[in-house]
Amino acid sequence: MKKLSIGLLMAITTLSFGQKKEVTNAFKAIESNDISTAATQLSAAESILNGNLHLLTPELQEQYYFAKGMLAMKQGKNTEGASYLAKIADLGKSKIYTGRDSNKNRVYFVGKTAADASGVTGLKEEKYTPQHLNALINMINPLIQKANNDAINAYNAKNYAEAGKKFEETYYFLAASGQNDGQILYNAALSYMNAKDADRAINAYKKLIDTNYTGVQTSYSAKNKKTGKVENFDKGTWDLVKQSSDYTDFKTETSKNIEQDLYDLYGTLLVDNNRNDEAITFLEKAIAKYPKNARFGTLQGLAYFKAGKTDEFAKSLRATLEKNPNDAMNWYNLGVILSNEEANKEEAKKAFEKAISIDPKMENAYQNLGNLLMGDDSKAVNEIRAAKGAERDRLLEVRRERFKTAIPVFEKWYSINPNNIEVVSMLKGLYQSTKNDAKYNEFKAKEAALKGN
Repeated sequence: MKKLSIGLLMAITTLSFGQKKEVTNAFKAIESNDISTAATQLSAAESILNGNLHLLTPELQEQYYFAKGMLAMKQGKNTEGASYLAKIADLGKSKIYTGRDSNKNRVYFVGKTAADASGVTGLKEEKYTPQHLNALINMINPLIQKANNDAINAYNAKNYAEAGKKFEETYYFLAASGQNDGQILYNAALSYMNAKDADRAINAYKKLIDTNYTGVQTSYSAKNKKTGKVENFDKGTWDLVKQSSDYTDFKTETSKNIEQDLYDLYGTLLVDNNRNDEAITFLEKAIAKYPKNARFGTLQGLAYFKAGKTDEFAKSLRATLEKNPNDAMNWYNLGVILSNEEANKEEAKKAFEKAISIDPKMENAYQNLGNLLMGDDSKAVNEIRAAKGAERDRLLEVRRERFKTAIPVFEKWYSINPNNIEVVSMLKGLYQSTKNDAKYNEFKAKEAALKGN
């Protein structure tokens, strides 16, 4: 046991030393513009770390993000590079939670969320001041304006894919300088949607939601008495201008909170792109946050359905209908799910009837209700073929009576859409089976006319 403990201690010591050496070498190499060495040293450091950046001191984390970000930018990957550089500002804005994990490693988690997720207890709060932030800001300030101008030009030219990339690049450059401008990332998300790049749009919306972006902004204005023009100010300047006699009509305007819209867009994108498990988890959060918004329940139900989780889908539909009992589509969907089980046929019938009462022109509801009343006809036909004599006659009569209950439903469907050959053919067959020759001939003629015969 003693040898095992000593060996473990040596492994931990070697790991810590390797981290520091490789990261520092990468940082020095990128400062010297030695791209090849920086890439090699970063690769070696990442091999040792295996994603466990919390094992690096804040100083080494800063060096790592600087080297990683600058390397990506020198390789032409500005957005990726800027996203790494932005983490340097996070080191200064977030509390550092430090302590030792179960393996006695010293750990440094950036922010409470990461600390809580680690499960490590007894962590202490510390603050860290990035050592290279001022130099970084001076370097990226010119890049911010260029990236933003490129984004606007690309958007105006309807090159939405490029606009999305440039808006995102701008966002992360701003973040690297300590500014969090969610509007820029929102522009990126919209651009990606216009470019039909669902994955990038999803990532942008997720980032907005994770950073609690609401879109709420307050603008400050006043009218210049001399010019008669309305001028806009930042809050500090506006407060000073209010003390001047040169301005009047001081106003503030607050933009709409779009957080709920962001939840809707993100959830819809997840469902539309079959990321159903992610959608189900996220929409649970959305429902808890906005319990009166029935659409989130509808979206979650659709995700359950697409994931093949029919029991959960039915439960979700019922919960949604409690909030919005006048949603015909959800009553219809509930009917479809329930009609798959014989024990639920009566409840399914009521669900279809409810859908029709809300939307009398919902053709699918009539079709499914009619099919439900007809029952499993293939099974009935097999039983009739196997039967003989009086039993066969009885089964035939039972089948006819079942068909008679479905005819009014299909007739109503036909009255809504008389040119639908599917319902015309169905009624022709039903009237033939129930021995109504006049109606059979009527719908036979209608069918022929629709087919052009």
